[in-house]
Amino acid sequence: MPLSPDIWVYALKRRVELGGAFATIARKGDARAGAVLVKLYNPLTREARLYAEATRGDGERVWMEPVQSDVESELDAYVQRALRIDPDLWVIEIEDKQGRHFLVEPVEKR
Repeated sequence: MPLSPDIWVYALKRRVELGGAFATIARKGDARAGAVLVKLYNPLTREARLYAEATRGDGERVWMEPVQSDVESELDAYVQRALRIDPDLWVIEIEDKQGRHFLVEPVEKR
């Protein structure tokens, strides 16, 4: 059984902090049923990435980039649209100078 979103988000935040980066929970969603978006920002390159959880056809949980952009304003616009559709959504923002997302599940490349 997968972790509930609230526990998963706080665990990711802790993993980020232990790795020497900064994370903030920008939006708290439903503790038991909310989906999660992870926004990554690299202040050195000024690039941003957004990751959304998904399930592949084989049932494996993966992360994918729902927006093919590294412009932060475009990612923020996607998050706002997603919040209108899913008010239970969690959003965690990570700032890391090395560009690490700290996700342990597979990440699908663009």
